[in-house]
Order: sequence, then C-alpha cells, then structure tokens
Amino acid sequence: MFKFLKEKIAGWAKKISKDKSEPEKTESKPKSIKIKEEKTQKEKLKKFEHAEETEEKQGFFSKLKSKISKTTISDEEFDSYSEELQNLLLENNVAYEVAEKIILELRKRIIGKEILKKEIESEIRDGLRDTIEELLIEPFDIVSRITEKNLANKNEPYVILFVGINGTGKTTTIAKIAHYLKGKNISSVIAAADTFRAASIEQLKKHGEKLGVKIISQQYGADPAAVGFDAISYAKKNHINCVLIDTAGRMHTAKNLMKEIEKIANVCKPDLKLFIGESITGNDSVEQAKSFNFAIGIQGIILAKADVDEKGGTALSVGYAIKRPILFLGTGQEYDKLEPFNKKKFSEKLGL
Repeated sequence: MFKFLKEKIAGWAKKISKDKSEPEKTESKPKSIKIKEEKTQKEKLKKFEHAEETEEKQGFFSKLKSKISKTTISDEEFDSYSEELQNLLLENNVAYEVAEKIILELRKRIIGKEILKKEIESEIRDGLRDTIEELLIEPFDIVSRITEKNLANKNEPYVILFVGINGTGKTTTIAKIAHYLKGKNISSVIAAADTFRAASIEQLKKHGEKLGVKIISQQYGADPAAVGFDAISYAKKNHINCVLIDTAGRMHTAKNLMKEIEKIANVCKPDLKLFIGESITGNDSVEQAKSFNFAIGIQGIILAKADVDEKGGTALSVGYAIKRPILFLGTGQEYDKLEPFNKKKFSEKLGL
C-alpha cells in the first residue's frame, strides 16, 4: 500500500541531511597569511591550556556539537519535495482535497522544527503517519450500540440500512455482518429489500441457510420499504436483536432511485445507515459516498475488496470526504473475512 512512499521519504531525508552537512567552500589564502594565522592560533591554544574555566569550555563544545548534529527544514526545502509527495498520494487513490490537507498539516508539523540529522527520515514519516491518523475518524463499536438499544428496550431491534452501487459486494458484506454479529451472540434477521436485481433474493436465502439467519422477503417488484418494515415487525415479535436491510445497488447519479433509498430510510427509521464501497475504486467511491450521504445521511463506511487494494488511498479519502468513520474492511469472500477498521493498523500497512 502507498507504493514507493517509504523509499521516497528515505530519499528526501538523505538529501536534506546531505545538503545541510556540506562544508562551505572558501577561497585559498596566500601562504604568508596562513603562517601568521597558525602562529596566532598556537598562542591562543597556550592560553586555553592554562585556563581554569574547564566547565565553561565543556559547555561550549557540547552546544557546538548539538548545533552541528541538529537542523531545521525550511519552507523552500519542504516545497521542493511536497509536490512530489502530493503526486505520490494522488497516484495511490488519495483524493485531491485530502492530498492537499495532508501536505498542509505535514508542513505545520515539521517546518522550522529542530531535528537531529539522523532522525530526519523518522520525523517526516512520523509526521505523515500522525497526520493521516488524525484525518481518519475513530470507528465506533456496532456491537455496543446494538446492546445498548436492546437493553434500553427489549422489544426494539437495532436496525441497520446498507446502501451502495451495483457490484460492490454489498449482499455478501451484509452476510458477513450477520456472521460477525452471531459470533458476538447477537441475533439478526436480514430484509431482502433488493426487489429489482435478478436472483438477489435467492442469493440472500443461500447465505441465510448457511448462516442460520432468517431472511424476510417478498416477490420481485415489491416495495422495498415494505420488506424492511416486515423484517422489523418479525424481529420485534421474535425478540431478535438486529435487523439488516439490504437494498438494490444503484448508481449514485440516478435521482429517482436515490429517492427510493430516502423512502426506505423514512419508513424503516434505521438506527444506522452504512455505505458499502470498494477499496479499489478511488475517487469513484468518494463521489458515491458523498451522494448517499447527501440523500440519507451516512453514519459509517464499509470498504470491500481491501485484500486486493495495493494503494490504500480510498479508505483515507472516503472517510475524510463525508467525515464519517470506516467501520470494517472486507478482506476476502469467506464470512470471516471482515476486519474491524483500526487506524494504527491501517497506517502500518501504508508503510508508516
């Protein structure tokens, strides 16, 4: 992930350190002047030999050594590398607005700061890591939210609405969530509210059979909001903890279909609305998330196909774009391939 970033930082640090340590060039002096200067220097050295201010001299040389081994990165030096860093971020699926923000925050962290020469590389890397982690919103725990609502009102299930475009693995991700909750002793029912896509209901029913989870469905062409409402009623009657509502994948630019998502949200009144996107689609996922967020107010993000994402910029960009946390990463086809998102683990994968 974030290809070549680590190597680039090492190269920049080496060049900055080298530039700072190059000795200044001086013009050669005539031999007679050099001899005079040498005699003067010898006389000064004799005085120092008999001096009683040993502690003062030691303090002076300690300070001198400190000055030699430390440096600061100037605006000019930062600017000479920031454009290259920005291009590198863009190449790794980081949205332009996010790349700009990273550069700005990194500048604040390292410009003018006194740094040991040997630590320039780690200082830049740590600054970049901290900046990225601060841009990502800390994810909340779904399990604790479900438990809190169940304890407050045992007859009210926790309702989660899932949205996203076609082909993002939304239905499979919902099955993974059901499996994840089951492992936490939380029962669930799935509403097959995708009543448009051919075989979508059958696909969910197969997942339900494997997981031992009830699927609530109607015929194709039925009102998706009604399917969600039926699932909530079933959960109340059977004391099920959580309702997971699947919806038809739709292009975020289709206004009539986005209106339908709004209707489902208004009828089912979900406790949590989650956007499911792909890690590998870069700025497309950002625009999709923005559209769904505008329509219904997204509260969290799940990114599928993170296992085949070699860049990592989508996770950073989507979360920042709508100011919502990433909750899970899909890391494979199996039910257990759903990983709770961790900011520190994410930055480590980026090579920071």
